[in-house]
Amino acid sequence: MVVNVITRHAPTNYGSLLQAIATQRVIMNLGHECRIINYIPKCETGVRMAITQLEQKTKWRRNPIKKAIYLMVAEPETLLMDRKFLAMRKKYLLMGPCCATTGELKKLYAEKKDEVFLTGSDQVWGPISTGHYDPTYFLDFVPKSSRKLAFAASFGKAIFDEQTLKEYGVLLKKYDSLAVRENVAVELLKKMDISAKQVLDPTLLMDADAWSEYVKPMKKPEKYVLVYQIHANSDLDHYAVKFAEKAELPLLRVSPLLHQAKRSGKFVYCPDISGFLDLVKNADYMVTDSFHGTAFAINFNTQFVEVLPNTGTSSRNQSILELTGLTDRIVRDLNDFSYIDQEIDFKEANEKIGTSRIESIRILEEMLAEQIGI
Repeated sequence: MVVNVITRHAPTNYGSLLQAIATQRVIMNLGHECRIINYIPKCETGVRMAITQLEQKTKWRRNPIKKAIYLMVAEPETLLMDRKFLAMRKKYLLMGPCCATTGELKKLYAEKKDEVFLTGSDQVWGPISTGHYDPTYFLDFVPKSSRKLAFAASFGKAIFDEQTLKEYGVLLKKYDSLAVRENVAVELLKKMDISAKQVLDPTLLMDADAWSEYVKPMKKPEKYVLVYQIHANSDLDHYAVKFAEKAELPLLRVSPLLHQAKRSGKFVYCPDISGFLDLVKNADYMVTDSFHGTAFAINFNTQFVEVLPNTGTSSRNQSILELTGLTDRIVRDLNDFSYIDQEIDFKEANEKIGTSRIESIRILEEMLAEQIGI
């Protein structure tokens, strides 16, 4: 059976790419053919991405001089990052032809009525870079007779206005079966009179051994603290510096964002995912505000601390920490470095992830089996 997956595979960050790789691999391990629907809206490609981001930054876009300075700095960085992640997508994903609009997708998949369409993981149902949700991720381009599924889908946040929830309800009731990533997503769907099961993020459906197949050692210190930061938060920067000092270890910072070179730590710029995974797996400690950074720290049993993002998207981070019983790794006092000596015993977390992994794969297998009448 052919399974066509639409997900946020193209944003230039490691989490988006890694969850797409995992989704594809797990579906193929279940005996199906899987292709990533290569949908990349124009607002999220190349120079246009820098312009889109600028439109969300009021203090920059309203001043012509500031606007020019922002684009002069952001455009080269965005183009370089886009080029690097495009190469990685081509290397690790099986994708269909690239499409930028719903109309292009409708033409491409018009005759695919016997195939299954699946909305995959990541923040597919939340606001994209424009600040609004994209109906395309709700499979609005799919032939009416085709089967529509969602697996490990996420809203990205927990609070929406009533009008948005009403629109979501209309779109989501067109699915044949749904499974979501966070407990808050289950509750949101209940408000729309839609039932859904909760499953793990796809990256956690592959264990540490499976991910280790992708690891290639990078040149790095024998022992180090790694900071992986995706949100602008100077408090996290300062905390990471002090954490490394207290641990008496060098601080490394990994990011695809070139401007993070001016932040704390020795900068490792946009390695291939083989290098990114190597850095996470072999860190003595990791300081992160990233959901997928947290997920991989747990999967690799890397000692970590979590500085929750200040962007209203912390529910997904908290959900995985609650599931694994590791909420005590959330930094609540930026002067608290006791985590250095409080080593995580991952036994309970590993057992919970292992149990949830089996159940999540079973749910996916049953969802797909229903489509072929097994």
